[in-house]
Amino acid sequence: MKWNYTQPVDIRFGAGRVAEIGEVARERGLYRGLLVAGGHSVRSGLAQRVLDHGRGTIEAVFSEFSPNPDVTEVDACAELIRTQDVGFIVALGGGSALDLAKAASVIGAGSRESVGSITDYHGTGKPLPLTHLPLIAVPTTAGTGSEVTCVSVLTNRAAGVKAPIVSNGFYPELAIIDPELTYTVPPYVTACTGMDVLSQAIEGYWSVGHQPICDALAVHAARLVFEFLPKAFTTPDDREARERMCEASVTAGLAFTLPKTTSSHACSFPLTNRYGIAHGEACALTLDYFTRINAADPEGRVNALARSLGYRDADGLADAIADLRRTLGLRENIADLGLGESDIAALVRDSHHPNLDNNPVVITDDNLLALYRGLASGGAANADKHNEREERQ
Repeated sequence: MKWNYTQPVDIRFGAGRVAEIGEVARERGLYRGLLVAGGHSVRSGLAQRVLDHGRGTIEAVFSEFSPNPDVTEVDACAELIRTQDVGFIVALGGGSALDLAKAASVIGAGSRESVGSITDYHGTGKPLPLTHLPLIAVPTTAGTGSEVTCVSVLTNRAAGVKAPIVSNGFYPELAIIDPELTYTVPPYVTACTGMDVLSQAIEGYWSVGHQPICDALAVHAARLVFEFLPKAFTTPDDREARERMCEASVTAGLAFTLPKTTSSHACSFPLTNRYGIAHGEACALTLDYFTRINAADPEGRVNALARSLGYRDADGLADAIADLRRTLGLRENIADLGLGESDIAALVRDSHHPNLDNNPVVITDDNLLALYRGLASGGAANADKHNEREERQ
């Protein structure tokens, strides 16, 4: 087996460490900073706290972007970077802020004439330039792991497309993971982002691009989620649970960056694009199904993962995922959407995302039809087991 491991991000983890941001910026000779922060961070005063911690190194704020940031918002941020001669970027928030900042750090590093628009690279396969502004990532949720990845997930609403872009230019220079910033995250967001962590870890483990270091990180992250996500959800002021979920998040980010995510993430994109289901909730909706399907992997990796996590086999792991989803009060199905056969056919078509190619078992249209018909009828659990048995025969 041949494999490579690269992780260029400097990681600083611990409660209160956001206060170091000005110090680390000065150490690196970074000035004229731009803070990319969502509207909630601005209204809550958190953005101002970060500006204060910057000790004069951060001079401007960009907050005009939406959840699931649009390509037009990336271009707007890039234009601000050019006009204000920004020297570095601080991304504060969940995946939306970090994804937008990553893309803007590349597009804004050159002229519009030389680099173009982010739409030139979104879903086109055209490689992005590697030149980028230094980026300091400060996550406020225990969820995406974006602070240590080379992935930016963007939406082109005009084209009806949500998709990731992968570029080595997206790696932040520094990630500051301060669990204190997650203490006020609402339970529903805690649940969704936590299940995204679990999906990243499990999918990174069973991905066809798996490798030993990422495997070890994935197992560690998944264990933490099963133990501490229910506590963080039911007791939001449990500081240990919050800290361990932040640990799970950054560890899962390291676990999936190189192997990449697979089937649950591929299916999450159309569920979010078409029906507005939150990303982590959309991943959670299909993760147990694909756990059963992927038990047919001839390498036996899914059953090995299940045993590493303390479950008897892949079925036991799938049951644990479904139980956790119920504990968190997340969607069990999409029966409330009233989908017809044409809607289901569209979901099947749109699920053929490149991430699907990373799955260890070939996912057919029949698999996807069974999944979506089960979810649409409210009977997904039985459909999962039926499909899993068929795959093993």
